[in-house]
Amino acid sequence: MGIPNTGYTIMNKIKPSSQDHIKRTVGFGTRSRNLKPWMTALLIVLLLTVVAVAIGLLAHFLVSGQIMEYYHGTFKISSLQMNSNSRQNSKYHLMDLRERSESLVDEIFIDSTLNKHYIKNQVVRLTPEEDGVKADVIMIFQFPSAGLRAIRKKKIHNILNQKIRNTRALSIRASTLQVNAMSSSTGKLTVQACCGKRNVPLILNRIMSGNIAAKGAWPWQASLQHNNEHKCGATLISNTWLITAAHCFNSNANPRQWTVSFGTTINPPLMKRNVKRIIVHEQHPTPAKEHDIAVVQFSPRVTFSDDIRRVCLPEASAHFQPNLTAYITGFGALFYGGKPQNDLREARLKIISDDICKQPYVYGNDIKFGMFCAGYLEGIHDACKGDSGGPLVVKDSKDTWYLIGIVSWGDNCGKKNKPGVYTNVTYYRKWIASKTGL
Repeated sequence: MGIPNTGYTIMNKIKPSSQDHIKRTVGFGTRSRNLKPWMTALLIVLLLTVVAVAIGLLAHFLVSGQIMEYYHGTFKISSLQMNSNSRQNSKYHLMDLRERSESLVDEIFIDSTLNKHYIKNQVVRLTPEEDGVKADVIMIFQFPSAGLRAIRKKKIHNILNQKIRNTRALSIRASTLQVNAMSSSTGKLTVQACCGKRNVPLILNRIMSGNIAAKGAWPWQASLQHNNEHKCGATLISNTWLITAAHCFNSNANPRQWTVSFGTTINPPLMKRNVKRIIVHEQHPTPAKEHDIAVVQFSPRVTFSDDIRRVCLPEASAHFQPNLTAYITGFGALFYGGKPQNDLREARLKIISDDICKQPYVYGNDIKFGMFCAGYLEGIHDACKGDSGGPLVVKDSKDTWYLIGIVSWGDNCGKKNKPGVYTNVTYYRKWIASKTGL
């Protein structure tokens, strides 16, 4: 609509006889040499503007009409030692394999003829086998129209097959490669069910400062409630299992009196479930701080979505270095002696080495096997009452999140030289698997 108005304005600046001449020139092809140079320039600009708008609209409709397509690929990675400095007889950690596999598939398609259609990939399962590890990966593409899936599947397979044979990033047997098309609904649900993924940008504040986490930011966070009152945090590790702190059940471990809710607010909850079973670590006596871990089974199972997802569990062999950045979330009090909050809050912490945490001015001999410290010796950034049982997580370079700690205990909240103490998930990884099968 802007072009006719512009033309009308130009016309008003010309004498009537000239207007008639311009109309004829444009409409009947009279030679443009009778036009003044500036008129010709304006007409060219107008014509180019019309063409640009048309191209823009066409591109818009083409993009908006594109269809997401999901493809399921499998291949086997040979078991090889990471490098000469690895621990004796060590294999690739599954966490490392997941990251390497996703990076490799990214590189393959970004450097291929499908680069304009490729969106991302996600390793949904790594299955250890006798002679290697089987990887299941979901690859997501965007095409301008449906159909031709058999041809696209073959092209995706050929690209992967050719690149995998020539890569040194991972030892993959090209003969084990398979690619199959998936329905959009199945593909989307499979990706949503993957552990450790979130759709919200990482914007972090301090729990005790009262800043609120964004909706869906931490989809594995749960609230454990006794008689409908929030008592502890918990972390979703499957569609029926939670992991939390054992001391949450020191006073009452009757599952019928407990419920669990999901979402970034306790009231109203995004979803609520009944607790079916509570399994406290067998060596957690009431007065002690050791073995502060429990798993909770609930019913009915949850359906994974952007707002409810499970976190990844690290392997028992995984090791996390001191000073690594980790993240804590919870509904706990904003200050020592305060009450739990209705809104989920978040904080960024640093893992503290055992050498520092076991110093006499910190916690000394109170730090046992299966515990570690995280936070800052200067205080302020910390968990507090009501955060117990909640998650301490880290992410890898592919933005996959892993549960490494469970909020356990500490001296006060945010007190100098008294950081938070966390149950070490890798230390209890085999125990978790023996109780949940995960």
